[in-house]
Amino acid sequence: MRTRVVEISVGGFMLTGILALILLALNVSGLKVSDSGSSYRVQARFENIGGLAPRAKVTLSGVQIGQVRSISIDDRLLMAVVEMDINSSVDYLSRDSSAQILTAGLLGEQYIGITPGAEDEMLEDGDALENTQSALVLENLVSKFLFNKVSE
Repeated sequence: MRTRVVEISVGGFMLTGILALILLALNVSGLKVSDSGSSYRVQARFENIGGLAPRAKVTLSGVQIGQVRSISIDDRLLMAVVEMDINSSVDYLSRDSSAQILTAGLLGEQYIGITPGAEDEMLEDGDALENTQSALVLENLVSKFLFNKVSE
């Protein structure tokens, strides 16, 4: 009888540990178990997206308001097109808002930061952000620094 209680408690402990690992993996990967609500889609074009990836965060003042849905290339303009899903509760972004690709820390993940504009018209599903700033690529900055030092 005593061994049966120990076996059941060890099994329960193992099951709890496995569930905790699954939830941790989902949280780290950016996937969600349930639908977090409705959203609207916004596009932005960038000359260089650096290491931006789908499911990257979209933030406003450091608070996550959405995520990157997909990244593609515009054949005509030869620019990266980033589609973002913005939470429908964030209905106060004006059409002249700007988007820039930022990096969390020196070598951290890249995400999109939205800076609100001042126009009266708000973004709607399918709109595009016109004012964008591409990612700062560390290798380009280092090479510019080195070539400027060599030329002096």
